[in-house]
Amino acid sequence: MQSETENQTKQATARQIARRSPDAPATLAELFLQGGARHNRSDALNYKARGEWKKISSDEIIARAENIALGLYSIGLRRGDRAALLAANSPEWTLTDAGCQFAGVVDVPVYTTLAPDAVRYIIEDCGARLFFLQNVETFERVKEILPACKTLEKLVFFEAENDLPENAISLADLEKAGEKLKSENPELLKSLIDAIEPNDVATLIYTSGTTGESKGVMLSHANILANVLAVGANFTFSEKDVPISILPLSHIFERSGTYVYIFGGMALFYAESIEKAADNLREVRPTIFVGVPRIFEKAYARAKAKAAQKSPVKEAIFDWAIEIGKIYAAKTERRERIPRLLAAKHGIADALVFSKFREFFGGRLRFCITGGAAISDDITLIFNGAGVRLMQGYGLTETSPVVSTNTLMASRTGTVGKPVENVSVRIASDGEIEVSGANVMLGYYNKPEATRAVFTRDGWLKTGDIGRIDADGFLIITDRKKELFKTSGGKYIAPSPIEQQIKSSKFVSQVVLIGAERKFPAALIVPNFEQLAGYAKHKNLKIKTAAEFCAHPRIVDLFERQITERTKNLSPFERVKKFALLENELTVEGGELTPTLKIKRRVINEKYLEIIEKLYIE
Repeated sequence: MQSETENQTKQATARQIARRSPDAPATLAELFLQGGARHNRSDALNYKARGEWKKISSDEIIARAENIALGLYSIGLRRGDRAALLAANSPEWTLTDAGCQFAGVVDVPVYTTLAPDAVRYIIEDCGARLFFLQNVETFERVKEILPACKTLEKLVFFEAENDLPENAISLADLEKAGEKLKSENPELLKSLIDAIEPNDVATLIYTSGTTGESKGVMLSHANILANVLAVGANFTFSEKDVPISILPLSHIFERSGTYVYIFGGMALFYAESIEKAADNLREVRPTIFVGVPRIFEKAYARAKAKAAQKSPVKEAIFDWAIEIGKIYAAKTERRERIPRLLAAKHGIADALVFSKFREFFGGRLRFCITGGAAISDDITLIFNGAGVRLMQGYGLTETSPVVSTNTLMASRTGTVGKPVENVSVRIASDGEIEVSGANVMLGYYNKPEATRAVFTRDGWLKTGDIGRIDADGFLIITDRKKELFKTSGGKYIAPSPIEQQIKSSKFVSQVVLIGAERKFPAALIVPNFEQLAGYAKHKNLKIKTAAEFCAHPRIVDLFERQITERTKNLSPFERVKKFALLENELTVEGGELTPTLKIKRRVINEKYLEIIEKLYIE
């Protein structure tokens, strides 16, 4: 953990950022209160129930958050106590978070996709006294591990049924208890809010553990607010903006976005689910959309597959439009003059293809923000060329989360933008990116050695990412330090850039490079089966199932040619010598991806060991 002096310095810096206006918030409770008072919307939070969109006003957010805070107090929770939270995105999630912040209770989000044992580890490690659960179905999934969680005293259900388990109440009953306490002690709430210090821990967020044991990241009110205010200053948000929440609120990326929306007075809509997100996008017609690269990759792949299914002519027009859009976007970004012929072609492409592409997102997006993993230059240029501004940022849970981002005013494809206000970035001698700022975490909960290991002697956070800063100050990420692997010949290979090159093929959905301590790099590839179906039809190949596609010699030959063409500029030791086609997509549910859709390389190496071994048989 960092020294008290360093923490005081961070706190002072965060206050300085916040006090750019006289009454700017110093705690998250103040953020909710000020956002509600300034904007007082009738539709601050919006959700779909029984087929209809319902709304919650700013006043209702504050009233319910206050009742939740006092409800927590009434059952014995005090400032600094921990409450775990396992539920999908919903207004109740945000209201519960707000209630915890009003009470000074540290909330501990739990990903809905985690296995029961991983849930148990988090509850035991943080010592949670209370556990918020979405419903009885959620309870049934984790009930086997609850007896081992000795610190747990009570369960609170967002969706209550008649027969709740022992020591369980509904969120509605918790709110009623808080409302009763408010009438009995009107001054209590103010005293709870006033007792919160900017450097108090606001939340414990457990990392998804792509490379090892999950650790609880301690983020203070000052950490999060420094980032929320800095990011807000980088983009031209207004009350007229309409964001939609799709990424899990358990991740700080989506959650800090929610704070930006509420403080900025926007009407926030919650998608019903990932499965219904496409429908919700068309219904809500958002102006702002935050997503991880996989979402944008799938949107493009779906659009391309749809064109291919219609006819070869439609597919050819789509491909032509995409190439025109990429050229147009690249020239626009470099602020070069657009030739008349290119402008005319782009106008035709827009009428034939891009206008329909934009309609997938509702038709009025001003911009999209992506982060959490690398996105290919091709996808960025495709979206920008289609009139959907896509800007990549970079951050970590440990940095609350944003370190840098491209913006409407300063954007460069292939980079993650410039550092946001009051965040400093430097490159260590071994290429590792190091970060300093008021947004950097207090440390890992109950893990002083891990905390010391991740900070330099002079207090900079070691991100574990490798990168460089270009001449204009844009940050470029080249790979994860822990993901670099060495072949048996002693050559170091960075997998991510090679994976991005292979993924530029329309026939590739997912790819994972392997080869640590092996003679050469190889790849596990999940094909884009929709594209392969179109290819098979065009080539008159009688292939139907995924297994048949993965084994067919003509398909294997196709992938050999695709890989060779896209990696021909690599050094010989970096080139993929062998590959295996996988029948099933890598998923969160299958354990191969984190909840933010990052690859879990260790899990994949273990799960597909038999397939991998066959690739290296002489």
